[in-house]
Amino acid sequence: MRSGNTGTGSHRVLTSCFCIIAFAFLLLNTGAYAEPPSPYAIEKLSGQKAPDFTLKDLNGNDVSLFSFKGKVMILNFWGTWCPPCKEELLSLDRLDRIFKNRGLVILAVSTDTSLSTVKDFIAKNPMGLTVLFDGKQKVSKGLYKVFMQPTTFIIDKRGIIYKKYFSEQDWTKPEIAREIEGLL
Repeated sequence: MRSGNTGTGSHRVLTSCFCIIAFAFLLLNTGAYAEPPSPYAIEKLSGQKAPDFTLKDLNGNDVSLFSFKGKVMILNFWGTWCPPCKEELLSLDRLDRIFKNRGLVILAVSTDTSLSTVKDFIAKNPMGLTVLFDGKQKVSKGLYKVFMQPTTFIIDKRGIIYKKYFSEQDWTKPEIAREIEGLL
């Protein structure tokens, strides 16, 4: 009898310890202590100065958002796993060809976890956009509170977030092109 009681007691202690460790692991790995990206968090960015960041392009070069200060910027967050994102990149590439020589900068920030996946995608789908890699999502989720993809920010010449777009857009639609042209 005595060993049965001891076994049950130690089993409870082990189960409790396991639960505590599992819960702590879950909290640490889900970022429960940070503000999770949400529509409410991203709205606070409207009309604010765009957070600066530096990410690597696909060639390993550092690219800083504020190195384009004084230009209108389109900051697009996308992933190779996202079909609407891939379609939108084609539209952004067409917009880039229209306005690139007029001061528009388009930064396509991949949130994929594998750089080789992004490089393979771009090799199969060549485009003139500047593609950056945010594998740990410190910029997308951390600074820009992106909660869905694609998400795109238009940043004016003063570095202020002018507008946000959620989901796929046709960036060559006349009304969007006129809006971009008005900012240039």
